[in-house]
Amino acid sequence: MQKFAVSALAFTLFQFSLGAQMALAADATAPVKVIMDATVSNWAGGDSDWQDIFDESRLKEDYSKDFAAKYQAAAQFPAADEDGISPFDYDVIVNAQDACPLEEVKLAAQPPKGNVTEVLATFKKSTCMGTDADYQKTTTVRFEVIQEAGRPVIDDIVTNDDNGSPSSLKSVMQDLVKQQQQPSDQQKPANPQ
Repeated sequence: MQKFAVSALAFTLFQFSLGAQMALAADATAPVKVIMDATVSNWAGGDSDWQDIFDESRLKEDYSKDFAAKYQAAAQFPAADEDGISPFDYDVIVNAQDACPLEEVKLAAQPPKGNVTEVLATFKKSTCMGTDADYQKTTTVRFEVIQEAGRPVIDDIVTNDDNGSPSSLKSVMQDLVKQQQQPSDQQKPANPQ
């Protein structure tokens, strides 16, 4: 009888643990959905205003403190003088300057690995540009979601570059800051002879 009770308890704890992991994975999609909804709206066309996926409220609510700090450091060096805000001169989700209205948008939380749940966002971004296979491809963006202060937040956004290599947005932001902080050739002191 004791063996049965121990087995039943172990099975119950396993189910509870699995249920908690599934709930965590489901919650992980919440901040990603906010960012993807804004991105879909941004590319929908029409008269709607562009939504900044990195505005102050979103940085506080939807991103980790580490991600927000890296973004704020990179934002000190805007990519375009006319807006003076973003360190990027492209949409970091569609990974381009131009896109069509996004189609077939799907979110899928993967099983958690340690404290990170990867949420895959898939969509088609170029279908209005033509019927060639390249324009019909599905794009995948990986959002790394962690728990911070008891809620899921995005800790990184990973896209693939033109060669298919993964590119971490946090790394891109760090590189932007490093590049801007290095003295240019004109600022370097002359080499005394």
